[in-house]
Amino acid sequence: MARIAFILLMHKDPQGVIDQARRLTATGDYVSIHFDKRAPRAMFQQIRDALDDHPRVTFAARRRRCGWGEWSLVAATLEALRAAETAFPQATHFYMLSGDCMPIKSAEFAYNYLDAEDCDYIESFDFFNSDWIKTGLRKERLIYRHWFNERSHKALFYASLQLQQRLGLTRRVPDDLQVMIGSQWWCLRRQTVEAILDLIRARPEIVRFFSTTWIPDETFFQTLVAHVVPRQQIRTRTLTFLIFSDYGMPINFHNDHYDLLLRQDYLFARKISPEAQELRARLGALWQATGQDFTISAEGRRLFSFLTGRGRIGRRFAPRFWETDGSLGAERVVQIVVAKKWHVAKRLTAAIRAATDIPAVDYVFNEQDAHLPDMGGVASTVDKRERHRRALVKLMFEQFGSDRLVFCVDPSAVSLIADFDADRAQTRVLFVDSRFDDDYVRGHMGRVGLVSPDAPSDIVHRLLPIVRNDLQHEADRLREAGFRHLATISESAGPDRNAAALAAFLGVPEPQARALAETPHLFAD
Repeated sequence: MARIAFILLMHKDPQGVIDQARRLTATGDYVSIHFDKRAPRAMFQQIRDALDDHPRVTFAARRRRCGWGEWSLVAATLEALRAAETAFPQATHFYMLSGDCMPIKSAEFAYNYLDAEDCDYIESFDFFNSDWIKTGLRKERLIYRHWFNERSHKALFYASLQLQQRLGLTRRVPDDLQVMIGSQWWCLRRQTVEAILDLIRARPEIVRFFSTTWIPDETFFQTLVAHVVPRQQIRTRTLTFLIFSDYGMPINFHNDHYDLLLRQDYLFARKISPEAQELRARLGALWQATGQDFTISAEGRRLFSFLTGRGRIGRRFAPRFWETDGSLGAERVVQIVVAKKWHVAKRLTAAIRAATDIPAVDYVFNEQDAHLPDMGGVASTVDKRERHRRALVKLMFEQFGSDRLVFCVDPSAVSLIADFDADRAQTRVLFVDSRFDDDYVRGHMGRVGLVSPDAPSDIVHRLLPIVRNDLQHEADRLREAGFRHLATISESAGPDRNAAALAAFLGVPEPQARALAETPHLFAD
């Protein structure tokens, strides 16, 4: 059976460290502690006094002064890892934790989880070819030497970097290492840890290289694990659940997140808010629970983003700045069908293609197959279409040889519609106003990933009114956006009103518009 040696990197809250160590060892596991040397010595002494004689607790032989982004974080981890590897020969796995982490499963569940597969859990993506780094320095992290901390000595950090760039003082990555990148929160098997420690003892140049890279805690273990372990034995994921905000900061979990956390496919979570004492107490007791079943639905990141995003200023519909590819032309007419029920919009565009000479395509900014003509590379991916939206639409006008064009857009894309409405071309908008019963809303939540198919029914029921209101809010925003030419059709409006709206939108005679309005099963689900 699995036995875990937890590697704890701590820098504050000595009583919390003591409680964490006692909680984790109560089930027969082990703890190795590194307490930041920047913290007052009295704090560290408090921890030593409480845990020094604990048979399942050990301490790093050397305390390091740790700084974010520095080698010191990796050095501290290695100190605690070496201590654990020596002190606890019975440990089968080594699990990296911080003081803000708490279990979201029982130890019983964790052992079964780790015993199920003989593998290591660590994010490990190719440094140069993946998009793991979203902003900031990329290759500069490796090819230049970093001796100063960017946060505490910003001027020296960038002066050193710029000097090396001017003088061309780049360096090569060690030839036989493929640098990988990922989260610092990992769980490794004993044989993997032993292989890494043997490797850096035999090859000190590896430590010399990484010790002057920037943010090495995201590359050091990720690279070495991939070097010493067959790829098929690595699960490129962390077992610690965390969510980052839009600003790149980890969010805090609070007392009302207990049920959400337990449903995630992870063993631990960070960051648990220091003020969430009720949550901490419940999660602390959970680790020692036996016979408890866990329903895994794993919707946490998307659901959290959805619920928090609704509370931002203006429901977080901030203005966006799009590239401008020039006007589409004053003589052209852009006709946008806006519908949440995509199948309804597609029935309408199919009817328009069959009954008129107006080119009509589907959700070109959402789906790969949208009845587009062959336009070469600009339409090869949905992302590329979004980035070059005006160029795409301009090219469609040319390919179809028409000065009119119909395409479909989701109601959430008000900014996109506004971009075209601001063009010198005439933009007409047709809103398909739909009713959303419970079955549709449930299906919508599944399609966008708010809930998984096996999500508990009480969670689904609590979300139903929230999501329905959000769909209604999209419709309200569209109506209130002030578009110059806006028409609406709906199932409840009847053929006469729908025909009038379609005639105004498409610029076709009334009999032709009525035939479109009476398209069989147009609004059917």
